[in-house]
Amino acid sequence: MRYDCVIIGGGLTGLTCGVALQKAGKKVAIVTAGQSTLHFNSGSLDLLGRDERGQAVANPLAAIKSLSDSHPYHKVEDVAATAQEAAALLAEAGLEAAGEARANHYRMSPMGVMKPTWLTLGGMVTSPEADRLPWRKVSLVNVKGFLDIPMEFLADNIAKMGAEVERMDFTTPELELARRSPSEMRATNVEKVLERGDNLRKMIQAIGQLHPTGDVVMLPAFLGSAKDLGAQLGREIRFVATLPPSVPGVQMQTALRRHFQRLGGTFFQSDTVRGGVWAKGRLESVATENLAAERMEADSFVLATGSFQSRGLMSNYEGVYEPIFGLNVEADANRANWTRAYFFDEQPYMAYGVRTDSHLHALKDGQPVGNLWAAGSVLCGNNAVKLMSRGGVEMLTAIQTAKNILNRR
Repeated sequence: MRYDCVIIGGGLTGLTCGVALQKAGKKVAIVTAGQSTLHFNSGSLDLLGRDERGQAVANPLAAIKSLSDSHPYHKVEDVAATAQEAAALLAEAGLEAAGEARANHYRMSPMGVMKPTWLTLGGMVTSPEADRLPWRKVSLVNVKGFLDIPMEFLADNIAKMGAEVERMDFTTPELELARRSPSEMRATNVEKVLERGDNLRKMIQAIGQLHPTGDVVMLPAFLGSAKDLGAQLGREIRFVATLPPSVPGVQMQTALRRHFQRLGGTFFQSDTVRGGVWAKGRLESVATENLAAERMEADSFVLATGSFQSRGLMSNYEGVYEPIFGLNVEADANRANWTRAYFFDEQPYMAYGVRTDSHLHALKDGQPVGNLWAAGSVLCGNNAVKLMSRGGVEMLTAIQTAKNILNRR
């Protein structure tokens, strides 16, 4: 099988890069081993929420200039323009997301804490301020038996921001049936129940019978859109992110994958790249577990496998390594220095990753591979948890990688 580009990894990075290349007329294949970490996403993408001192960032574009030279953002030619391209790409995929790269807004976490962020899907609870909501009174409504959102913490933290809170629970016969099995009371399972037949109408009717008096009705994020629901209820509805699996995250994954495939891209689900064939310092083809008898040949390859959580990076007693191609990794050679004893301290291993040159070519044996790029969370130099920068790094380096491929850099 022959492609212009093969992308290894089907999460936010791989799909973003794949869409950008397909739009430019390239023939692209994405190979992904399983569900991506987008399923843990709470409905927002962070560009830069905190600086390297741990301070909250108001203007990400200004703060990015002060990041250490090793940070992946410094390999993006025009961060502001690329951030606009990323937002436009989401819109093309049908994902309504609001936000500005020059000014963070705040999105409510499952605990009721406001987190600085760049882009947030429509319908989620957001505010321009970290310590105040746009509403005076909140009706906090939950499905009876749904435990994947800590309602007590949520109510307390909303009250601390100066809003009056009324707690309410509802159910319907269909949701009661799902409640009989604890494994069915996940947000994604509740979404499936509500999307059957006229179950959504029954939900709105059940909430209406509670007679909520708040300026806004806040619900766990079971659904992708709140616009029509608010019109039916006669009150504004907003969603609060739940513990994973995340309906907004799955929505993002599904929309981007469909957009990539509509553009003509090929998506190989549940397959794993096991290695490659090299010639004169270039990668000629890769072999996968499910297509062991065939080689996937391409002019260009992109490694978008993510960090430790998605097994894009691995470790043993000898060190940290990239498992597919044995690429050069930036990591402390002393295992004792990988972590800090206190859980909430900065954890050094979170900034480990594949080394690249200025054009994001991956390094192997100390030399850049001319037709192999790395992008996203597999890159070194970005502690995404400390800096609150995962989504931005993934999308912006993916778009930059696509440009580098198209411009033969």
